[in-house]
Amino acid sequence: MRFLTSLSNRIPSLALLLSLFTSVLLTACGSGRRDDGTLSIVGIVYLLFAVFAFLSLIKQDWSIGKKIIWGLIIWFFPFGGSIIYFLFSGRK
Repeated sequence: MRFLTSLSNRIPSLALLLSLFTSVLLTACGSGRRDDGTLSIVGIVYLLFAVFAFLSLIKQDWSIGKKIIWGLIIWFFPFGGSIIYFLFSGRK
């Protein structure tokens, strides 16, 4: 029973993580692609950096509003947003 209670408490954060990860995969790597459609080194580095930033964001014990604002900053400002998050978010 404890497992089900624990799982039900995590479902909102898992849904947010899944949506953020999907949006990063579908939108952010377009600028890091070569002419033949493969990812360049820049695209791969950005993808790893953004996924790490989103995972770190999800683990924070902030309100959902603050998480959404930081998620939007990371998403709309590709490299800069992740760097801004790691420098100025006040993570624990």
